[in-house]
Amino acid sequence: MKGLVSEYVAVGLAGQLFGLSISRVQDVFVPERVTRIPLAPAEIAGLVNVRGRILTVIDMWRRLGLEPPSPEHRPLAVGVEHKNESYALMVESIGDVLRLTPEMREENPPNLDARMAQVSAGVYRLVDRLLLVLDIDRALDFPLARAA
Repeated sequence: MKGLVSEYVAVGLAGQLFGLSISRVQDVFVPERVTRIPLAPAEIAGLVNVRGRILTVIDMWRRLGLEPPSPEHRPLAVGVEHKNESYALMVESIGDVLRLTPEMREENPPNLDARMAQVSAGVYRLVDRLLLVLDIDRALDFPLARAA
């Protein structure tokens, strides 16, 4: 059907561009005063209060097995909801909202890293790079890695 457009918030992690469905994004913010949770898996960075809502902060580098940024880098966060729980996904950068047609979407390439393929709902070939569509439900459902 012509005219349909999918909108994605572009986020960067370890040099890779991911697209988060705009319908799932509730907030974009700088996570302040993240409270650590004793004995939590390494992927759980802690909890943060955003306008009276408590969000579980997910370290997306560890969640996806990616190289973390330098310690000086100040992460950003994208607020999402999953199974009636609020989460903040820590990312390196947040870009524009991309308006893409479903016809442009492709299946995951066969050589895509297995962990990425597990959370990717397809790809878009943009002019200068590949956009992986992050399936938020799958990204938050797969088993947690052991604490490092």
